[in-house]
Amino acid sequence: GTRKPWSYMNNPVPSENVSDTERNLGEQPIARLLQEHGLKAHDLVAASTEQITHKMVARACKGRRLTLNTQSKVLRALNRATGKNYSLGDLFNYPPLSGGTPSASGPRSGGSVP
Repeated sequence: GTRKPWSYMNNPVPSENVSDTERNLGEQPIARLLQEHGLKAHDLVAASTEQITHKMVARACKGRRLTLNTQSKVLRALNRATGKNYSLGDLFNYPPLSGGTPSASGPRSGGSVP
């Protein structure tokens, strides 16, 4: 038999096989907090002093799994925008991905967080 040429369509990237339930965790508490304060993603981006994008905020609200680094940026932006002092547990109902932990980032980890 003749073989079809190899293509990405026939061989999905392994990471794409992660089940949707594992990656999409449903609407997060941060979405409700934004509504309560009458804030939009843009307000967090504008309030943040760091590199934070509308997409990060959208993912945070939708329940896409975020690294600790991204969660922390969104948290700090929300606290700045609201003048409140929320914690990660107030915004997200799942533990962060292990990819962003300070211990895993090695020599690049900055000493800005106490």
